Amino acid sequence: MLRTRWNAPGGYKEALNIGLPLVVSMLSSTVMTFTDRIFLGNYSIEALGASLPASIAAFLFLSFFFGVTEYIGVFVSQYTGAAQHERVGTALWQGLWFCVPSGLFLALLWFIAEPLFTLGGHPQAVRELEIVYFRILTIGGGVQLVSVCLSCFYSGRGMTKPVMLVNGAAAILNIPLDYCLINGIGPFPELGIVGAGIATLIGFTVPAVCFAIMVFSAENERLFKVRSSYALDVQLFRRFMKFGLPGGVQFFIDMFAISFFVFMVGRIGPVELAASNIAMSIDTLAFLPMIGMHVAASIMAGQAMGSGDPDQASYATKSVLHIALVYMTCMATIFILFPGPLVELFRTRGDTGDFAEVVALGTVLLRYVAAFTFVDALDIIYMGGLKGAGDTGFIMRTMCLSSICCMVVPVLVLNYFGMMGIHGPWICLLIYASVLGVAFMHRFRKGPWRSIQVIER
Repeated sequence: MLRTRWNAPGGYKEALNIGLPLVVSMLSSTVMTFTDRIFLGNYSIEALGASLPASIAAFLFLSFFFGVTEYIGVFVSQYTGAAQHERVGTALWQGLWFCVPSGLFLALLWFIAEPLFTLGGHPQAVRELEIVYFRILTIGGGVQLVSVCLSCFYSGRGMTKPVMLVNGAAAILNIPLDYCLINGIGPFPELGIVGAGIATLIGFTVPAVCFAIMVFSAENERLFKVRSSYALDVQLFRRFMKFGLPGGVQFFIDMFAISFFVFMVGRIGPVELAASNIAMSIDTLAFLPMIGMHVAASIMAGQAMGSGDPDQASYATKSVLHIALVYMTCMATIFILFPGPLVELFRTRGDTGDFAEVVALGTVLLRYVAAFTFVDALDIIYMGGLKGAGDTGFIMRTMCLSSICCMVVPVLVLNYFGMMGIHGPWICLLIYASVLGVAFMHRFRKGPWRSIQVIER
């Protein structure tokens, strides 16, 4: 059976051919984020404490627009499956038109940074760093959206290696630049968290420029009309909004739940905040690469649905899920067996002994991380399959209900009654991920998505 599924259409081989370059691409982004946190942790405990709340808050606002923009990949995949190649360029341009006002909105968030982080209630030294880091990241949000949209031209057609190469090159540039700008190495000034933000902004810009040069070629114009289809197609844009907006709301709600978790943990104390930041940073080693397989499930399901074959979409999604479960099992084992060395990577330069408390607590929190890596696999991959089929409305409703009932309300109740220890919020986070995994698995197996029409016939 393993050999049969390996070579079959929608099997393991095809899933890895599409997914592995995306995993490497996401891994390059993960490595950038991970090393960024290590550099900031080595620089100062305040910079480390500020980096995760600020970056999550910035991505919280970006997430809605990101979730909408990336849905262009589903349109590209379905048009590819339906052999309507001339519509690929038109779909791409609808996403680019959406990116213009989105980037402007994100840049204007500069003015809400100070009141936003005042509400967080973190110490003054941490809050000042949060504000400046948040402002830099949101200014670069528009460029990041353009990069995501242009990458859909390749990923939606199952050509994921160009995405891997471009994002890998950006990581190679970003990591040493990050280190130099934070610590003031060579000709670079010592900018601390500001340097981390500038390096990240450059990391957003390089892929956007590379993708633009690659996509708008004469050959792609001949095959996909990527230059001549720049006009706003009202009917297609409406379909894009119909399916893309729920995807954006879903992504925003998910990030809101995580942001809420981080800010509430930050109210407990600096050790709890630092340990939670470290545990979640380490979790990105498991979570973010699986986003690549999530996209692979969405692409394969989208192409199958575009060709009118929902059974093939189901088969492909399950192939991706099997691969994800194997990876997540390996990562959970590492988190359980080697928690101490992983947390020690974040030890602050010149630490006098306070970091020992962070290591002890971080070791405990990594057990929670190991537990929800399994349910994350169900959540991420089944959600990718549902997205590829166009079932974004169900995903949005499930995310909204689960975040309120499993995360926001329980944590507020714990805080109100003075029971806000470190374990309460982490248990809520684990329950939240579990509910999503079970709900998406049930929906996918039940099969209402099989009759959804994303593209015109």
